[in-house]
Order: sequence, then C-alpha cells, then structure tokens
Amino acid sequence: QAQLVESGGGLVQAGGSLTLSCAASGRTSERYTMAWFRQAPGNEREFVAGITWSGGRTILSDSVKGRFAISRDNPKNTVWLRMGSLKPEDTAIYFCAADNRRSVLYIPSTTTEYTYWGQGTQVTVSS
Repeated sequence: QAQLVESGGGLVQAGGSLTLSCAASGRTSERYTMAWFRQAPGNEREFVAGITWSGGRTILSDSVKGRFAISRDNPKNTVWLRMGSLKPEDTAIYFCAADNRRSVLYIPSTTTEYTYWGQGTQVTVSS
C-alpha cells in the first residue's frame, strides 16, 4: 500500500506559475509510474502528465504541452508538476496517481489503470 499526498495548490493569476508536489510513503514508490490528473467541477477526471519510474519517459496532454512539466526524484519519493502560463481553464483539483505494474515505457492515461491516488490539491487560476 502506498500513500500519496499532494501539496502546492493555491490561487494564482492567469499567466502565473505553480509547482505541485506529490509525496509518496508506505511501500516504495521507486518503480511506480506516476501521473497527474485533474478534475474541474462538472467534468470527468482527465490525464495531465505522466512519468515512468526511471524518469526516462514523460508524456503531457495536448492541453498543457509546452506549459507544464513533470519530474520525479525517487530517493525522495516525490513527483512534481511544474505549471506555467496558467490559464483560467487550468482551474481544477489536481490529483497524483501511481501505477504499480512497473512498466518501463508504458504510461497509462486512464484513471482505471492507476492503483493509488492522493486526496487532491486545488488550483484556481483567476483571469
């Protein structure tokens, strides 16, 4: 069992930046594929970014490509989502997720493929 705790959310003006953190504890998270999802009111949870356990491969959704970046530090059991050029449509609760299948290259983009979830952190972008 792994526990994930997100932090770093808040209120920011459009065009600003935020960095979210996801700290993992419990069973080692080193070999988990990690991802960030977000959910805006009335919308389904959507994939934002993912990173393999080695950190060698990352993917970003088209809506955030060029503005966001995902990274990880396995010894620190932490994953970050650096968000820049924020837009009001980025407003959502952001969730960290872990896939424990130890894939080297595959990064799932659907919620059902992730085993562990954090409680989420709110990001609000004002216009």
